[in-house]
Amino acid sequence: MGEAQTHPDVWLVTGGAGYIGGHTVPRLLAAGHRVVVFDDLSSGLTQRVPEGVPLVHASVLDESALTAALVEFGVTGVIHFAGLKSVPESVEDPILYYRQNVGGMISLLGAMVRAGTQKLVISSSAAVYGVPPTAVVTEQTPAQPINPYGHSKLICERMAAAAGEAHGISWLALRYFNAVGADDMTLADRGRTNLFPLIFRAFADGRDVLVTGDDFDTHDGTGVRDYIHVADLADAHLAAVARLGEGPAAEIYNVGTGKGYSVLDVIGALQDITGQEVPYVVGPRRSGDPASVVAAVDKIWADLRWSAQRDLKDMVASAWSARQALEAAA
Repeated sequence: MGEAQTHPDVWLVTGGAGYIGGHTVPRLLAAGHRVVVFDDLSSGLTQRVPEGVPLVHASVLDESALTAALVEFGVTGVIHFAGLKSVPESVEDPILYYRQNVGGMISLLGAMVRAGTQKLVISSSAAVYGVPPTAVVTEQTPAQPINPYGHSKLICERMAAAAGEAHGISWLALRYFNAVGADDMTLADRGRTNLFPLIFRAFADGRDVLVTGDDFDTHDGTGVRDYIHVADLADAHLAAVARLGEGPAAEIYNVGTGKGYSVLDVIGALQDITGQEVPYVVGPRRSGDPASVVAAVDKIWADLRWSAQRDLKDMVASAWSARQALEAAA
């Protein structure tokens, strides 16, 4: 008799046609996993789904559709990206955010229990920390979200922990800091409310970039954040999948670079890349904005042997290049 064949895991990626999901799916395939994308295409794009990867067009609020997909494709694990992510929108319409983010998690966990799927990587956020008491944030920093988006993500983490204990689901929650950049034009972030697109749009339109506050206690007075290239973030999910293949898990990890970059640092990087001055004006601080928020990344390195490989210039260059390519193709 020949050797028994080993079959790779099958991973269902909710929101796999989205920005981060679109970067993660090809990496899963390259690592030898089978992949199914589950996406309602409300913001996802079919062209982000690689050829040959099944696409289930349905909402994560549809527990029956989730269960059917898990069973039909013999899914062994789920990476859960699907959800809404705008802080201002969550303040304006909190019910929508709880319905989509928390409701989607309820549906997913219910489907996993019914189908017997026992591995889960969930997309969480640094927004769970709210306004942290220290500039460097560890996983032990108290989670005190200040908006419905951050609160919805914290609820999802706690639901995963409870379902894990009750039903034997192994889970890892990745708390992203500020995802930016792109592998290529197709995978570019189409969002319009984060710092990078706001700076790019003002610069491209010939307007001054608005800097919200220059009197923070930072190296140049502007707010400092931990930005992470989306390609590094996708690699972190691959590391999480590998960890879940080794045995039971129930952990939370920060995913950032461990370095802080200010608003003026980002503007300076864009100037370096374009060779043009990026004019800006200073306005008042936004309410509740902390001076500096940077991820402590010791734990994810110790446990998963993952660390970010790309710096601010890589992030700005790839994001600007993808934006320019999109504009040219429009």
